[in-house]
Amino acid sequence: MGTNGSTMLEPLRQGLPPLDPAAVSNAASCALPARYEAVREARQFTRRTLDQWDIGDRFDDVCLVVSELVTNALRHGLPTSNGHTAEHVPPVRLHLMRWTERLVCAVRDPSHDSPVARDSDDFSAESGRGLFLVDSFADGWGWHPLAGTLNGKVVWALFRLQSAE
Repeated sequence: MGTNGSTMLEPLRQGLPPLDPAAVSNAASCALPARYEAVREARQFTRRTLDQWDIGDRFDDVCLVVSELVTNALRHGLPTSNGHTAEHVPPVRLHLMRWTERLVCAVRDPSHDSPVARDSDDFSAESGRGLFLVDSFADGWGWHPLAGTLNGKVVWALFRLQSAE
């Protein structure tokens, strides 16, 4: 399900915080189907990847953020027809990129609509707290539209990692 390598991630780096793209030490990516079971698949992919990179201790926070970003992409980033997801939709894609002291989780979807953070004061609401949680657990997050041959947008979250001493 996943692929490694940084060349396919080049278009995503344009909207990330200032990090030297040449210094990325690990990168992994997976396509996710346009169904809600993809959130579980994204968590499993994240677990395997973080364990491979020996940063499994950050799994809980990263997993929560990945779950929220993928859920938002599935719920708000896919075109719908009569309330159902269209058949031939470009998949949502999860990218994990690691620098020495940083981890970036990026989720790409085909929508050009900006993510909207809802009012975090209404904790009784059944939905709408995803970006509030992303903001609470990640060290930073943002989004940008994609250009060129890639269509849609990418929403990313940044995590600081402990330096190996």
